Amino acid sequence: MIKYADQYDKMMLTPVPQLIVSLSIPTVISMTVSNLYNVVDTAFVGRLGTSASGAVGIVFGFMSIIQAIGFTFGQGSGSIISRKLGDKNNDRASEVASTAFAFSFATAVVAALICFIFIDSIIMRLGSTVTIAPYARTYILFILATAPFMVSSFTINNILRYEGKAFFGMIGLLSGAVLNIIGDVIFMFVLNMGIAGAGLSTALSQVISFVILLRPFFSGQTQCRLSIKNINPDADLVGDIVATGFPSLLRQGLGSVTTIILNTEAAVYGDAAVAGMSIVSRLFFFIFSVAIGVGQGFQPVCGFSYGARRYDRLKEGFKFSVALGEVLMVILGAVLFIKAPFFISLLRDDPDVLNVALRALRLQCVAVLFLPLCMNTEMLMQCTGKKVVASSLSALRNGIVFIPLLLILARVRGIAGIQEAQPLSYVISFPIGVYFAYRFFKDLK
Repeated sequence: MIKYADQYDKMMLTPVPQLIVSLSIPTVISMTVSNLYNVVDTAFVGRLGTSASGAVGIVFGFMSIIQAIGFTFGQGSGSIISRKLGDKNNDRASEVASTAFAFSFATAVVAALICFIFIDSIIMRLGSTVTIAPYARTYILFILATAPFMVSSFTINNILRYEGKAFFGMIGLLSGAVLNIIGDVIFMFVLNMGIAGAGLSTALSQVISFVILLRPFFSGQTQCRLSIKNINPDADLVGDIVATGFPSLLRQGLGSVTTIILNTEAAVYGDAAVAGMSIVSRLFFFIFSVAIGVGQGFQPVCGFSYGARRYDRLKEGFKFSVALGEVLMVILGAVLFIKAPFFISLLRDDPDVLNVALRALRLQCVAVLFLPLCMNTEMLMQCTGKKVVASSLSALRNGIVFIPLLLILARVRGIAGIQEAQPLSYVISFPIGVYFAYRFFKDLK
């Protein structure tokens, strides 16, 4: 194995395919294990009944909103940090990291307090039914209590990734996911706490994961330094972080909004429909996260290469990450398509839930082939500072196309339309992603 003098040399001299794979593996592992926890959590809570299983979908949508804050500050600062490190401006990178961390924590505190006040109204607006609401309320209260730690963890993890230190992020997220699964068993079944046990387990694991993720910054293992003296509340810097991270906010936030609308439309057909679509989201996100992981392996390569003006590495990295993503989506999509009844029954062995989930899941397994290029194009634009284009592409795939499709098809085709909306949005967004990727590289000098 080649030894490089420092992190900069590693990012600039390692062959691009090897570098992307090495950065993708920790991210894919951490996201896969985190999603495995989500699936296990759904299976555990599913033992409490269909209404409790539906509550997991409600909570999942709410957690996505909370996490969107962390992604905004994490991806926004990370994109700037990778470009500054590529330009060998480490002091500015540390300033950006410290400012993003402080503002993400503070923003989460304010958001959690507001949500505590309006908790009952929020639960119903998330798409809950009257029978699901008590379970969802119990779970969400624990999430709110530790929201600042959850949000900050996502911010820190993204900073580590953009530095090219994805391994440390993997350790933090893996630790949290494993502890969460163990906690579920102890609190839910040994101590008979039911869904409150699932909420408590999630809360405690988030705090522990937060502490583990902080450690590299205070042990000299990162290029960025988190420090109070590095916090710069300058409006231009904070605005740049938020504007750069805005595509992530749109991607995550609109994903949450679409989950809420999806739950609301499905609720018309009863708790089994809500539970079925929730299970589809959990299972599909399992392979979706692999595509995200590959794209996130490309992000630091993209940022460093752009900052160092190594456009040859940037172009090679984009092509490789799209190709690798497609290969993985074909393999994983085929497995999930064929074994769909088996995986669905693991989470909820209910014929009504299976009827709703099976067709929706298989349609998404086919449409996932259109995702890698669109996703990598969004990340390309975000990492190179093309804020408006990146935000537009995120809004397009996650909201502008999907939400109208969902509302129209739900009324024209009923539950079949609800199943078809997400896959169709991927197909429609694909040629637009192709166009913007082509224009970017054509104009790059």
